[in-house]
Amino acid sequence: MSNSQDNSHDTAPTGKTLLERVNQPADLRQLSDLELPRLASELRDFLIESVSRTGGHLAAGLGVVELTIALHYVFNTPEARLVWDVGHQAYPHKILTCRREQMTSLRQKDGISGFPRREESEYDAFGTGHSSTSIGAALGMAAAAKQKGEKRDVIAVIGDAAMGGGMAFEALNHAGALDLDLLVVLNDNDMSISQPVGAFRNHLARMLSGKIYTSVREGGKHALSHIPSLSELMGRWEEHMKGMVMPGTLFEELGFNYIGPIDGHDLDTLVATLRNMKAMHGPRLLHVVTQKGKGYRPAEGDPCVYHGVTPFNPETGMMEKKSATGPTYTQVFGEWLCDLAEQDDRLVGITPAMCEGSGMVQFSKVYPDRYFDVGIAEQHAVTFAAGLACEGSKPVVAIYSSFLQRAYDQLVHDVALQNLDVTFAVDRAGQVGADGATHAGSFDLSYARALPNMVIMAPADEADSRRMLQTAYQYKGPALVRYPRGTGPGVAVDKTLQTIPLGKAELRRQGKGVALLAFGSMLATALEAAEQIDATVVNMRFVKPLDEAMLADLARSHDLLVTLEENAVAGGAGSAVNEYLAGIQCPVRTLNLGLPDHFIEHGTQGEQLSAAGLDVPGVLAAISQVISSDGSTTLYSA
Repeated sequence: MSNSQDNSHDTAPTGKTLLERVNQPADLRQLSDLELPRLASELRDFLIESVSRTGGHLAAGLGVVELTIALHYVFNTPEARLVWDVGHQAYPHKILTCRREQMTSLRQKDGISGFPRREESEYDAFGTGHSSTSIGAALGMAAAAKQKGEKRDVIAVIGDAAMGGGMAFEALNHAGALDLDLLVVLNDNDMSISQPVGAFRNHLARMLSGKIYTSVREGGKHALSHIPSLSELMGRWEEHMKGMVMPGTLFEELGFNYIGPIDGHDLDTLVATLRNMKAMHGPRLLHVVTQKGKGYRPAEGDPCVYHGVTPFNPETGMMEKKSATGPTYTQVFGEWLCDLAEQDDRLVGITPAMCEGSGMVQFSKVYPDRYFDVGIAEQHAVTFAAGLACEGSKPVVAIYSSFLQRAYDQLVHDVALQNLDVTFAVDRAGQVGADGATHAGSFDLSYARALPNMVIMAPADEADSRRMLQTAYQYKGPALVRYPRGTGPGVAVDKTLQTIPLGKAELRRQGKGVALLAFGSMLATALEAAEQIDATVVNMRFVKPLDEAMLADLARSHDLLVTLEENAVAGGAGSAVNEYLAGIQCPVRTLNLGLPDHFIEHGTQGEQLSAAGLDVPGVLAAISQVISSDGSTTLYSA
């Protein structure tokens, strides 16, 4: 493979490559230290070739090939608990843990997940997908081991970006106060491996993690503890020396024995240091510096582009191009944000580390003083927006639906309770395809609808999306617009800054007998289904406030009202309709269609909606079942 930096490896004596001989970590631990670099080269080549066919997260995994090998080589997994943060980097782990042959099914329906999953493998100690969770989970495992009297290694691997999340600091603070054996590996891929991080740092790490230094360090502290002046002097000297040569003082203050930084691609140093740290006790932190996309030139040159990839040519790095079907909802948001910012200097854009994903790249370039990337800190993003709103700014928080879940208390207490003027642009609402359940936006209508003062809108197309964003921005209070991943039905977008009447639905098709009340992305499905049964179709637009006048009229003139939403049925838009109808004591029959009361696994978005019964055949089948059991409802043919 021409783009791989080191592809020279011979086959093993058995006729197999080293990677083919390693079906599980126990096989890996049969290799000699000298064979590990060749295994790393083969694993990196296999990863590139595999992901080039399926798509998925590439650059992060390439950066931890050596680290993954070293961890499984030194620690007796799965008896040792290995917890990966987020999980984007877990493909090498999956390949080495009995799933190499299953990589062809990665992120596909009925295939293996793109993230660690406890149900999938005993080597996946903790299911991940969201950031900054690994240290807290691993700490819990270490505490459980101590309670049961078990001697167990517990390792958390976390990236430098995830380390900035509040949960990570909470867990670090707690861990430092406990006498538990926990190893945190900080995978720092945002630094260049300059000379000070090379041979000298590697030598220093070996020395600091060795038995002699550890014994002197602990023994010296004990011996000098009775001589306050000398004890204090030794502590200050050690802190001063470490502060001069490494960025570990913060972790030491939190109670961790800090080692590093070391070259995360140097297997000799990784293995030697991990062996030394395995023999140590208490909270330990190993700082490794890696290069995202390591060993594949296109990914090294642009790790952001190669973070998540579609199928691509491994020789050239060229990805498959999707057929142009118009702008995505994310792009519609980004264009609206820039257009409005030009006219209103009060507008401030906020994202929790999702600039590219949320469509804010252009805004960040044109209006850098009004753009805030707060890092992986969703709670802070919402409260920061609340503070801005208190002082007359007009904050727009661009956030994924599944990530807004992490800031629910702030949404309730800091924004809704104070009725602050914050606009939430909620991307990836509904099913998201190959990323699966961890990233699906299945609950935002349910958890946001319960909040007083909140206006909630769901666009059915691109034009609706822009108008709703403008409506939310002009509303003097908290307002949320939730839109799906990808493109819409292809409706042309008026580039003016128009609004729609608050709480006003739109009649799209007049039928009889059955009325389909479509919320957001379900409108196209409702229109297609309605053609077969001559049903009325309404683009509801607003989840809160509902168009109560429209609902009352439909209830009087139809036998069956069917709500359709790409959100959990429990507590969702259909529940809002039921509550209103019950409040006016209307006896009309209702059918609520939405996401079922279980998590839908990865696949294409179409496959996921079909599994939920939210495609046209599923909708028609559900309606037919109600009608067949209810003689008062008449089904008409178009």
